[in-house]
Amino acid sequence: MFESLSSRLSAVFDKLTGRGALSENDVNEAVREVRRALLEADVSLDVVRSFTDKVKERAVGAAVIKSVTPGQMVVKIVHDTLVETLGSEGATLDLNAPAPVPIMMVGLQGSGKTTTTAKIARRLKERSKLKVLMASLDTRRPAAQEQLRVLGEQNGIDTLPIIAGQTPTQIAARSMTAARLGGFDVVMLDTAGRTHVDEPLMVEMAEIKRAANPHEILLVADSLTGQDAVHLATSFNNRVGITGIVLTRVDGDGRGGAALSMRAVTGRPIKFIGTGEKADALEEFQPDRIANRILGMGDIVSLVEKAAENIDAERAQQLAKRMQKGSFDLNDLAEQLKQMQKIGGMSGILGLMPGVGKVKKAIDAAGIDDSIFKRQGAIISSMTAEERKKPDLLKASRKRRIAAGSGTSAEDVNKLLKMHRQMADMMKDAGKGKGMFGGMMGRLAGMGGGPGPAGMPKLDPAELARLTRPGAIPGMPNGFPGIGGPKLPGLPGGPKKK
Repeated sequence: MFESLSSRLSAVFDKLTGRGALSENDVNEAVREVRRALLEADVSLDVVRSFTDKVKERAVGAAVIKSVTPGQMVVKIVHDTLVETLGSEGATLDLNAPAPVPIMMVGLQGSGKTTTTAKIARRLKERSKLKVLMASLDTRRPAAQEQLRVLGEQNGIDTLPIIAGQTPTQIAARSMTAARLGGFDVVMLDTAGRTHVDEPLMVEMAEIKRAANPHEILLVADSLTGQDAVHLATSFNNRVGITGIVLTRVDGDGRGGAALSMRAVTGRPIKFIGTGEKADALEEFQPDRIANRILGMGDIVSLVEKAAENIDAERAQQLAKRMQKGSFDLNDLAEQLKQMQKIGGMSGILGLMPGVGKVKKAIDAAGIDDSIFKRQGAIISSMTAEERKKPDLLKASRKRRIAAGSGTSAEDVNKLLKMHRQMADMMKDAGKGKGMFGGMMGRLAGMGGGPGPAGMPKLDPAELARLTRPGAIPGMPNGFPGIGGPKLPGLPGGPKKK
């Protein structure tokens, strides 16, 4: 999400931050480029006009802080205005009400309401340890109620039994009664949608609202909606009174205009963003972190949180002990590759790292993607247990056998072995308590203090050190494994592509 907006703004700020002083014409030109970038990202015209007016007013009259160039100051103003437009503070689900707390999901058909209902229910169950009941009020779409029941089974969440012939309001009333009798904490009400906003849809939503008296009404909207996002959000807000927004399919949207438009027009916070099809692909929307991503400043905190959630603490502990002994075989490498996949793969990790936008583009241009790691996993799986423990056994004949068994080439096997040797060397540092990721972040910290990506200050070195020190992440006493080290083909300093 936001890739095109991020790249356009980065180009604008690269010009600004390279100058020692800015004239009013420079600011006007920058504001025009920002306006063009926002419009191309499908942000509503009224929102763009308001945004750029604020930036221009603040930039022209801004007092330049010592040690910060005027160009960097403009970037900070744009950053602060972005945060303000997206919502100054992140808003979470409000469950401060007598149980069972009803949460009503509304939106158009195909926006992802049913999947999002299951994602939020799973999140409440796993993170907040709440007992959740899901109920489908969609009596129009074929098998909609069955779809929610299946999602409930897959995620271990209770669903309201299906009774044919009931109206949506009757189902809503029955779900509240069942929740009270069953001792549930939260009731998720998945309502029906239409392909467009119409009067019968709004009447039905209003009737369900009266029957269930929901504490939260979440509008689920496809981030690819574009300019129509404003009309959609306004219609639901005026008729039903939404309390928050959930944006889906943000992983497939490089523009991000819907996020800026809907928040600005309705005044309602974006509470979650759906980042994929998996049941756990749901993130809380943090305006300051999203603004950082848009401006190429990364999101280290989200990266560390994602690692803490997804990396197996016991396995990490075992690997840490092996590192301390200076031992790192191909089984360990396979485990590292799996850990990278769990926290989003190479693209997901780089997307959250500060100042790596250009590196990410170079990786994309070089044709390097996460399928490389899958091939490497297949190569390791084609080895015998002894070969994985003792890579030195791998001579030409064995490499040919492994290549044939994994559907790769002997050259691919050699590249993997070279990568393993480089990582094994890094384990010597890890054995001293630095950790692979810790070493890399230590180098980033050494560059802190000066102007960062897009002219903004880098993450404070002390904060970087705190986040990446050994033991900072549960189950990862040697720092953050799985990233950094071996140069990638096609990138500066790495082996040349064949």
